[in-house]
Amino acid sequence: MTSDRRTFLGTGLGIAAAVTSHTYGLTAAAQADAAEMPSRDSARSEASGDFGRLIHREPRAVAQPVSSAEVASLLRLARSEGLKVAARGQGHSIYGRSLSEDGIVIDMGRLGSIRELRPDRIVVEAGATWKSVLDATLAQGLTPPVLTNYLGLSVGGTLAVGGIGGASSRHGMQTDNVLEFDVVTGDGQELTCSATSNPNAFDAVRAGLGQCGIITRATLRLQRAPERVRRFQLFYLGLTELMADQRRVLAEERFDQLQGAILPDSAGGWRYQLDAAVYYNEDRLPDDAALLKILSDTRSAAVITDLTYGEDAAAFAKFEALLRSKGQWATPKPWLLTFLHARNAEQIARDVLAGLTDADVGPFGRITCYPMLTRACRTPLFRLPDESIVFPFNVIRMPASNDAAAAQRMVAQNRVLYDRIRSAGGLQYPVGAFPMSHGDWKDHFGSSWPRFSESKQRLDPANLLTPGYGIF
Repeated sequence: MTSDRRTFLGTGLGIAAAVTSHTYGLTAAAQADAAEMPSRDSARSEASGDFGRLIHREPRAVAQPVSSAEVASLLRLARSEGLKVAARGQGHSIYGRSLSEDGIVIDMGRLGSIRELRPDRIVVEAGATWKSVLDATLAQGLTPPVLTNYLGLSVGGTLAVGGIGGASSRHGMQTDNVLEFDVVTGDGQELTCSATSNPNAFDAVRAGLGQCGIITRATLRLQRAPERVRRFQLFYLGLTELMADQRRVLAEERFDQLQGAILPDSAGGWRYQLDAAVYYNEDRLPDDAALLKILSDTRSAAVITDLTYGEDAAAFAKFEALLRSKGQWATPKPWLLTFLHARNAEQIARDVLAGLTDADVGPFGRITCYPMLTRACRTPLFRLPDESIVFPFNVIRMPASNDAAAAQRMVAQNRVLYDRIRSAGGLQYPVGAFPMSHGDWKDHFGSSWPRFSESKQRLDPANLLTPGYGIF
């Protein structure tokens, strides 16, 4: 038995595996060891699906490594056995990206520690959630520059795709605020990389969709956290008015965060909402009149809230609790996430809205639509339209039921909408629920494709990693 196979079956690795002599060539003693491991069927069942509830792919084994060395050993074993490997953080992919049919799923949950905290950086393991990161940094008055709206996502998971948040106009993607990675490449090599050390690997891993390496540890940039957040929800009669005011406040940089949404109004129409926030400390209060001047919202409907920075960052947890109480957290998530060119964003948004109904979005669904500056976005593999301003435009569907046929119709509709958006110069945020071919991915990465492809060949020559994307 090789040392890698012993590690695979070792108690420290926390394997829950379905293995037989004809698939792995294990000895009788090794089979007995595997049979004694608890909850192997439940672990495989859980790792067969994801948050999207759209794709089911059962792995041969689920591993729970506790170190980068164990991840490396697993990948060497997988290569010797010809098995595909997918890393799984919180399982919040929505179209099978963290699944591995008859392969190995690496559950990163036991790699979730906070390793080091300094005034300008924090070192965390990839399985840590952004909530645990923020809890640690806020205790010292610090914060990562960009947080996702939902803090229950894993650090490694969002850094593999980009990581966008309300502060991305100011600070770029979460991948633009990473100082260093520890990764395990597809051939089982442990590697530390940064902008100055192994920079090609650094650029291939951040927003690399898990194709070139599994992130095991990340060093994240920190800044001083504001004490409080004043948030403004403004409501509009139409899309033109909403987008005009969004562009105005973005150009004037009135707010520290700027987002917006289009919501079904339950009567076959839409409600239009601007969502913005300003950070402040107690010694200098925001000037509400200056922040809201010359805006065309229905001012009597405005909702203004004032929270601590930590309370505001964690606000999505209340929405999660609501969805869970209504049974909506576990329904399919046929979401579409894209970026529109600023020059035609309003027309594309109108075209999409014209083809959607309340049922297509769901009672708790929404379409997010807002402008974002791209000047701080510098991650090579994170693809955006080549403009100074783009519009994140996301159809966040929350179907009212678990109707599988309806969900698949929405997936098919997503593909049609994506083709329309792509033909107009838009791009996707690559986590959406619709099929993509190898050619589609090559088109998506555009001028970055040759370098990406070369990195894949060098770092994952057997093409083992993250098969759910179907890129290579």
